[in-house]
Amino acid sequence: MTDPIADLLTRIRNAVHARHNSLLVPRSKLKLELVKILKREGFVEGYIEVDEGAQGWIKVFPRYDDAQQAVIRGIQRISKPSRRLYVGKHDVPRVRNGLGVAILTTPRGVLTDRQARQQGVGGEVLCYVW
Repeated sequence: MTDPIADLLTRIRNAVHARHNSLLVPRSKLKLELVKILKREGFVEGYIEVDEGAQGWIKVFPRYDDAQQAVIRGIQRISKPSRRLYVGKHDVPRVRNGLGVAILTTPRGVLTDRQARQQGVGGEVLCYVW
């Protein structure tokens, strides 16, 4: 697999579209940080780390509202292996005028667009979630 982050986002998108209660993704440090941010921002109910096999898994529980509509309306990979997108501290993007979240990898770790602006850092834009 050449892009494990795109695989994570696609699994989440497909599970939300099919209204699944949970999904499994192979565990890595970066994927775990992405899922933590999604939990903190309220896009997923929670997650559990499953220690099974050499690598392990992350079990993610998508969040739905009272009408059984997914909280995640869209999720899009921005920086790809074939075309990386880096931004400076003054060019950190806003997603849907602040209604969505951009997730970046920075020298200070994986941050949301708001956190990156507060800390005055730029980095690689991984994805947009709204």
